[in-house]
Amino acid sequence: MAISMKRGLRPWPVRLAGVMSAALLTAGAAHGQAVTARIDLTHPAAAVTPYAYGMFIEPIGGLLNRALWAELLDDRKFYFPVVAEGQDPPQPESVEGKPALVNRKWRPLGDAAAVTMDKTQPYVGTHSVRVALDGIGPHGFGQNGVAVTVGKAYAGHVVARGAAGAAIQVALVWGPGPDQRRTVNLPALGPDWQRLPFTVTAGADTEDARFEITGTGTGAFSVGTVSLMPADNIDGWRADTTALLKTLHSGFWRLPGGNFLSNWDWHGATGPRDRRPPVYDYAWSAMQPNDVGLDEFMTLTRLLDVAPYVTVNAGLGDAHSAAEEVEYLNGPATSAWGAKRAANGHQAPYGVRFWNIGNEPYGWWQIGKTTLDYFVIKHRDFAAAMRAVDPTITLIGSGAMPDQMHPRDAKENASLDSIQPKFGTEDDWTGGLLAKAWGDFDGLSEHWYDRVEKRPDAPPDAELMEFVRSPSNQVRMKAEEWAIYQQRFPAMRDKPIFLSIDEYAYIGAKPTLKMALAYAMVLQEMLRHTDFITMSAFTFGISTLDTTPAASTLNATGQIFKLYGDHFGAGVIPVAVTGNSPRPDPRFPVGYDHPRVKAGSPTYPLDIIAGLAPDRRTLLIAVVNATTKPQPVSIALEGAQLRGDGRVWRLSGATPEAENKVGATPGVTITESRAPAPRGGLTVSPLSTSIYAFPVRNAD
Repeated sequence: MAISMKRGLRPWPVRLAGVMSAALLTAGAAHGQAVTARIDLTHPAAAVTPYAYGMFIEPIGGLLNRALWAELLDDRKFYFPVVAEGQDPPQPESVEGKPALVNRKWRPLGDAAAVTMDKTQPYVGTHSVRVALDGIGPHGFGQNGVAVTVGKAYAGHVVARGAAGAAIQVALVWGPGPDQRRTVNLPALGPDWQRLPFTVTAGADTEDARFEITGTGTGAFSVGTVSLMPADNIDGWRADTTALLKTLHSGFWRLPGGNFLSNWDWHGATGPRDRRPPVYDYAWSAMQPNDVGLDEFMTLTRLLDVAPYVTVNAGLGDAHSAAEEVEYLNGPATSAWGAKRAANGHQAPYGVRFWNIGNEPYGWWQIGKTTLDYFVIKHRDFAAAMRAVDPTITLIGSGAMPDQMHPRDAKENASLDSIQPKFGTEDDWTGGLLAKAWGDFDGLSEHWYDRVEKRPDAPPDAELMEFVRSPSNQVRMKAEEWAIYQQRFPAMRDKPIFLSIDEYAYIGAKPTLKMALAYAMVLQEMLRHTDFITMSAFTFGISTLDTTPAASTLNATGQIFKLYGDHFGAGVIPVAVTGNSPRPDPRFPVGYDHPRVKAGSPTYPLDIIAGLAPDRRTLLIAVVNATTKPQPVSIALEGAQLRGDGRVWRLSGATPEAENKVGATPGVTITESRAPAPRGGLTVSPLSTSIYAFPVRNAD
């Protein structure tokens, strides 16, 4: 019997339909018989929620700024001094000594000695840039490495002040010749800071243009901040990437982080963006311009047509600040923080429903890490303060199951037997919250990351299959542990608590077709447990894209999310799938931190799920074929009859390494075609994920 049955999981995903026994089913495929999938529509599960295919985002280094936020200039508020090459001061290090993000630097133009940093009444941050003029030649500063597209307009502004005799200009430069630049003269300066807008059009395609701010005349001028964005940006967000991401129908985005969150104060990222001081993120060794705050994130979720899911800082943050954050986003304009939101241009409350208290507070890598006992106290304080502001919010506690909790240098592949002693200890944060904070959360979060491993001794087909199977075992392990919690805490059955897997990724390889098939199996494993896994958020939302500074396209990973979001989405009712070909043990196990369970359906080498459309008149069958050969499968249907031919949407490519890159013919595509009714079964294309849709009757 499957481990999941031993551990008390809900039986529908692995139930044997009809009168066939587990022994007979196992013997069938073992003796060379065709693989059979038995789909039992009389055993439905909970419907897929709108939040099954969510996304996570975190401002790690320049990740957000490069792919989603439209700003083209680094360090636009001059956190670092403008000095000549080789004179940069040391950059702060993180508490873990991670390599620092290297921002593109501003460098003096003309006389380097004329450019200094002025700490007297800076516009924002600790200093502004002062440029002395000598009445002879232009002096100023510039930044290289700016990516622009020929014929495209770029809108920007400079906040500056200066002497009456100073005249300043900006220029976009794409080559050495006088005709390889566009120059804009800015209005006359005065003693007070002025915002001076401009528009400039690029004359060439390049990723190494230079943006310059220079002055002529006499006296001096100072620059407090500068910005340059494509003119088609939408409230600061890239038009192309947001349009693509909207097509994924992700349901929700979890933001703003992440490890970044634990030393970030949201208060400093509200109000006019130019006036927000830049901050240093010690979690990721990166300077952040602080342009993207709560209002900007809410704008992003509106552009993507998804619900926001906000995580509050329970690292260095406190319950009072979290309650203020709830009031800023959800409070009426008559409340203290709601009034501040309205003053910032957002009169109506955002109505954020989902709130997460803290990010991975159990981790040795986390700023503000604490013990389980202390965090339970903190969680309860946060919950009380946040619910006092808005009692309608859905609170999600930061859990971690025993398989995730291990010493920093542990080398263990967790099994159900190996983790049993950890339940109820400091290595069981999910259990700790269930035991000591019951009533102070509605759901619990879980994060996992599976690492790509090389299998040098495996033949190609075996390597492919074991690569694809690996990450879905992380989901199966959570399901096995959840069943243990249901036994330990019977109240979970009377008041269902949901699980939000709101960070996960398979890391260490490019987004190829091979990777897409692995994520298809991850999604299918989560869809087997819709009775409690109701939310998930992939790391990162922008990891579904291939981007350049000027263009973007859905990569292979993005295509798999689009396939399921479009065709196995909210309201679909999963039904039981059993079969006669259980999944074997890995033949080439490698590496650490891979749970020793076996995810998937008993239809090896195929992975199959099925469901009814919300109207119960269409049967959906999703099949992952991670082999290089067509695979036949017999389909036995219980509880309904097919009414004819259907359609199939198939994601595939020519080779496992096929990928989608900007400017190239897509190697991984989704096609739609007619699907004959599977009276004798289906033959599933190699290297594919297919979702079939067939009309059925008597499916009520």
